Amino acid sequence: MPSYHINRTAEDMKRELTALLRDLKDPRLQGKLLTVVRVSLSGDGTSAKVYVSAMEGFAAAKEAVQGLKSAAGLLRGEIGRRLHLRKAPELRFLADDSMETGAQITRMIDSLEIREDESDETD
Repeated sequence: MPSYHINRTAEDMKRELTALLRDLKDPRLQGKLLTVVRVSLSGDGTSAKVYVSAMEGFAAAKEAVQGLKSAAGLLRGEIGRRLHLRKAPELRFLADDSMETGAQITRMIDSLEIREDESDETD
């Protein structure tokens, strides 16, 4: 498959998985703000790594991945139907801490701005 087709399918999968996550009823997913960070589709389209991050932190993302693993068959079937794929890829869910890292960097930048404002006022 050409790489542009793989990339387009991966982005379509990301969009559809994000929509499907809202409808899942697993208690391990309830009350968590989950984000599909990235979908990495293999060259032949038979498997996909789905990177999931939670706003609550890495531990919450790991717990959510356990719930997603149990729903992988349902999600795979829905992805195949919604994207009209002949053979839906096998989904492998991985926890990602990029949202937590991003929030930490934002807090650090905010604290630097406050310190800079305070030093400007003392001069």
